[in-house]
Amino acid sequence: MAAVMSPPVTPHAGVKRTARSAARRRRALEWIAVHSLAIVAAVFFAGPFFFLVVTSVMPDNQALSGALWPSHWQWSNFRDVWDRAGFLTWYKNTLLYAVPVTVLTVVSSVPVAYALAKFKFRFRRAAMIVLVSAMMIPPQVTVMPMYLLWTKQFGLGGTLWPLIVPTAFGDAYSIFLLRQFLLTVPKEYIDAAKVDGCGEIRTLLRVVVPMIRPAIAAVALFQFFYAWNDYFGPQVYVGPNPGNWTLALGLETFHAAHHVDWNLMMAANLMVIAPIVVVFFFAQKVFVEGVTLTGVKG
Repeated sequence: MAAVMSPPVTPHAGVKRTARSAARRRRALEWIAVHSLAIVAAVFFAGPFFFLVVTSVMPDNQALSGALWPSHWQWSNFRDVWDRAGFLTWYKNTLLYAVPVTVLTVVSSVPVAYALAKFKFRFRRAAMIVLVSAMMIPPQVTVMPMYLLWTKQFGLGGTLWPLIVPTAFGDAYSIFLLRQFLLTVPKEYIDAAKVDGCGEIRTLLRVVVPMIRPAIAAVALFQFFYAWNDYFGPQVYVGPNPGNWTLALGLETFHAAHHVDWNLMMAANLMVIAPIVVVFFFAQKVFVEGVTLTGVKG
């Protein structure tokens, strides 16, 4: 019985294989070219965080040795930091500062942004000029008169109230950001709500607010992150009163007291930034959506 012979490989089939191989190599090179910058940037930004985490669990005798990996994971560093400093008080004060500031900023900024975006009134352009001008004023310019007002006139020195109360009257940057997002909301939805008998407040709460949730989330996160990391404000108003110190202010004093204990310093830093990282991890989708969709529109 004759053996079954396989068909000979034609030059045409070899050319096809060579072309497919070249195409795969070209796609691989294109992927490397496109993502190489992102990979380098990721390594660049993740490197310090890796150093922070690794150093925070090193023993005392290894933290200053230049080692890149701990000989053993000393998780007791976090307990030592918690026991040596008033972290519980600092966490409580930071939450008492950040949460009310975030809520008051959102509640007070949304109606103002809605009015600037959808209402027609005589001095609307002048109001926008004032709003943008307020965004350009550094806080250091107004700190002295504000300090004298809150401490001498109202007697609230040493407390967090001078940092919380002003946010009940709106924030220039938050108003501007929300106003830009509100400009993208079709006016037909608002007109339809009014035809159905909704007043301005009900239209704002029932129609507008659900449509601008990404922008509200972005503003809330911006404000919460700012208050959580704020050092300048607490230093000015509550510096002489350790009982009202926030994490940023307390962390600076902890660094001054333990500047040679790198493992404890890194553990303290990690304890401060961990809540922010967790919050951003769970809210990054709505945060990015809010920032992306908030375009500049005249």
